[in-house]
Amino acid sequence: MTAFAVPSRPLRIAAAQAPVVAGDVVANVDTAARLVRAAGDGGARVVVFAEKFLTGYEPELIRAEPERCAVNGLADPRLAPVLAACRESGVVAVVGAAVYDDGELFVSALVVDGGGVRARYDKQTLFKAERAVYRNGAAGLTLDVDEWRLGLGICYDSGFPEHARAAAVDGCHAYVVGALFGVGNGYHESRVWFPARALDNTVYAVLANHVGRTGEWETCGSSAVWGPDGRVVAEAGARDEEIVFADLDPGVLHVAREAEPMLRDLWDTGAAPRRAVRVAAVSPPAQ
Repeated sequence: MTAFAVPSRPLRIAAAQAPVVAGDVVANVDTAARLVRAAGDGGARVVVFAEKFLTGYEPELIRAEPERCAVNGLADPRLAPVLAACRESGVVAVVGAAVYDDGELFVSALVVDGGGVRARYDKQTLFKAERAVYRNGAAGLTLDVDEWRLGLGICYDSGFPEHARAAAVDGCHAYVVGALFGVGNGYHESRVWFPARALDNTVYAVLANHVGRTGEWETCGSSAVWGPDGRVVAEAGARDEEIVFADLDPGVLHVAREAEPMLRDLWDTGAAPRRAVRVAAVSPPAQ
């Protein structure tokens, strides 16, 4: 596939939102596993969860008890129910968690399929107080699923146009983000950032947000998917557990890129930014 080729078939993606329990990895894993199965029942191949979904947004609790309240590396046995749900449903899950690895904490998105935890993206642009607790990620991550290239981000990453642009220059067709946006300015902020990331790069943009309270934040839900023209494709409500589904359509992607050729023109002028990016590929679902 060339840098700006589009996939040959659609990909159904889901954004899941549900309340989480502070620092309770086991309880949140059980919720995630249930939602993975529900996403599979709805025909999704990929499901995305909010930032730190498995741990809650609890920096002080996690810093005080990282072995209990954070996910311990990629082989934490508490993740088993999510792995089982992915294996049984053929779904790839992108699950947010605070991760404790070799004595350091990261804000991460874990890529899980039927074979296990395939990859981990660590948030590159930490938000305010996070910098006192967590370490910055060193590189972006592109996820390959059924010909679709998905560039991963976490919350504050999406506020920086360069982050989504690096994914698009790497050939991504969608920018996929787990986040925490709160009541007040959060809804407005997300509704500016995500359509802009989508239209600027002619990619789909996917947001999975929290609902309810986590840490000091009252969150605003409204997980959503935007098309490559910046228009909303699907949107959840503000308060309740919900899964929203969207079919990423290669035909729509092609039309958008023909109408808005900024990405191709940027590449042709030699002005496209380069950034360290790792690539993770997942296997086709079992037949």
